[in-house]
Amino acid sequence: MTDSLEGQFLIAMPNMEDGRFEHSVIYICSHTEQGAMGLVINQVARHLSLEGLLIQLNILQDEQGIHLPHSLREMNVHKGGPVEVERGFVLHSDDYVLDRSTLPIRDGICLTATLEILKAMADGTGPEQAMLALGYSGWAPGQLESEIQANGWLTGAASRDLVFDPAFDNKWQRALQSIGIDPAMLFGDAGHA
Repeated sequence: MTDSLEGQFLIAMPNMEDGRFEHSVIYICSHTEQGAMGLVINQVARHLSLEGLLIQLNILQDEQGIHLPHSLREMNVHKGGPVEVERGFVLHSDDYVLDRSTLPIRDGICLTATLEILKAMADGTGPEQAMLALGYSGWAPGQLESEIQANGWLTGAASRDLVFDPAFDNKWQRALQSIGIDPAMLFGDAGHA
């Protein structure tokens, strides 16, 4: 597949009809003839903290949470998408790799979806940069291409800084600006001559 979007951003157009993806920025983890998979990097599960999740998964005991590094106690849990919302995915820097469980994507960003990475993060041996998401966004073969052609998404080069930046509320605007688009000038309908 020559036009793979793997390792790039999908940026929702203002006219996105699916409310689950309104103003979303998705990092594409895989894009092949079999379809595409990505994680929304700017929607947070406000009801859940990483510390709470680690306790639910019996990785931490209640009293151990106070020993977590500050960066982990403050880490957001993201809503990666509407598919398999009970499953966790970690986008992370390539300084942490679990043999066959870690998928290298592009530009030093990897994906791991095992409990081992969460355990490593909790004990301080995990990746330097990480973003945890519950669920993912998925597309059947040809579906993503059709949505892009229908003016639902813009695509652009992904920025590692933007992926791992904990400030999530302006990522949509920043992703648009990174591809040279002023969000205030963006219109949802394609022009027809």
